[in-house]
Amino acid sequence: MPAPVHILTSSASAHHARRLSLAEATKEDLSHGPTVIIPDSPSADSPTSTTIAETIALARDHLEHQINTQESVIEFDEDDVSDGVSDGSGFLSNVAPDYVFGFDLDGVFIRGGDVIPEAKEALRILNGENEEGIRVPYIFLTNGGGKTEAERCLDLSRQLDVAVSPDQFICGHTPMSEMATQYHTVLVVGGEGEKCRHVAESYGFKDVVTPGDLIKWKPSVCPFRKLTDEEYKNSKERDFTNVNIEAIFVFADSRDWASDAQIILELLMSKNGRMGTVSETHTEGPPIFFAHNDVVWSTAYDLTRYGMGALRIMIEALYKASTGKTIDVTTYGKPSKATFDYATRVLQQWRKDLFNDPAPPRTVYFVGDTPESDIRGSNEYDEHSESDWYSILVETGVYRSGTEPRYKPKKTVKDVLEAVKFGMERERRKARD
Repeated sequence: MPAPVHILTSSASAHHARRLSLAEATKEDLSHGPTVIIPDSPSADSPTSTTIAETIALARDHLEHQINTQESVIEFDEDDVSDGVSDGSGFLSNVAPDYVFGFDLDGVFIRGGDVIPEAKEALRILNGENEEGIRVPYIFLTNGGGKTEAERCLDLSRQLDVAVSPDQFICGHTPMSEMATQYHTVLVVGGEGEKCRHVAESYGFKDVVTPGDLIKWKPSVCPFRKLTDEEYKNSKERDFTNVNIEAIFVFADSRDWASDAQIILELLMSKNGRMGTVSETHTEGPPIFFAHNDVVWSTAYDLTRYGMGALRIMIEALYKASTGKTIDVTTYGKPSKATFDYATRVLQQWRKDLFNDPAPPRTVYFVGDTPESDIRGSNEYDEHSESDWYSILVETGVYRSGTEPRYKPKKTVKDVLEAVKFGMERERRKARD
């Protein structure tokens, strides 16, 4: 049996990523430290499909919970590794050290809730089922939100039959978690039911308000919307007369644009975020943050649908029409630099943990379907990044073959499988030259 692989980290004590069976895992299970979900299928339980997920999970956990600089050791059990993993120096010898893949989800792996046929094969290749037996690390940068990263992990593991970790996911709203200590009472908008409230609370926000809470307080706030019995039950009973809402976070696409826009605009024009008030200067309202800026997105329908970026445009236009002023908004997600910065920090920590090298990967192949967010974000970030961010556009989502995208990728391919094969072959050529 091979010896355990020791990976240097800077955490206070030795730890490892837990493995949970998909059949038994819950969202609550995934909230306690680095975890990997193992689908209930023989292929996904092999070492090749878990090692990358585990090392990324440990790196991100380490990045977000650094306690001190004292060196310690992460140990993988013998069952976690296969022959040839250790090169004798204590690092993983069959993991690509210099390049990684970053993926969008909707339109690349999933379309309208269904798996794109080539997606599973693409991940099998990255997880070691290729001619060199090399494993290539990958993370997901998705503008899709409205669920915790843990819930996205469970969904994707079921759909793709591959071991994945919540720590591989960077959603549009993930970097917003860093503002949980800055704002106390916040309005969170979008998503299904109470999911966005749960996301915000999982990030550490202490007092999370939803539009449903405000409508339950005073139904006349939105005269044309009536809460369903389920919405009324889940919304919190509260008097907002003397409550100051300090910030507005749009975590996911609105399910009711009219009522959400009504509440957002009232707060933006209020005195210090208090409902029922109007600022004479229109400069006292809370700041507003959007998880992403995609105007359209790809669904199972033949044509694209309007998304969060369209809501932002509407809010800005109505604010301008009402006040004569321009509202400042902050957007995350792609093409926001903040999202790519966050991904880079995760990848740097991964390389530091695994190879004792604090530099970012030499090349990041970023695969997306939307020129205005995926390709634009990757190209703009490449202009100042230490890494080569190599944009690849697929034809399985928003982009349609034969059209001229406003933001041009470095490579256009049919689907994610071709993208993976292209990137790996490009690296082989670079190694030979």
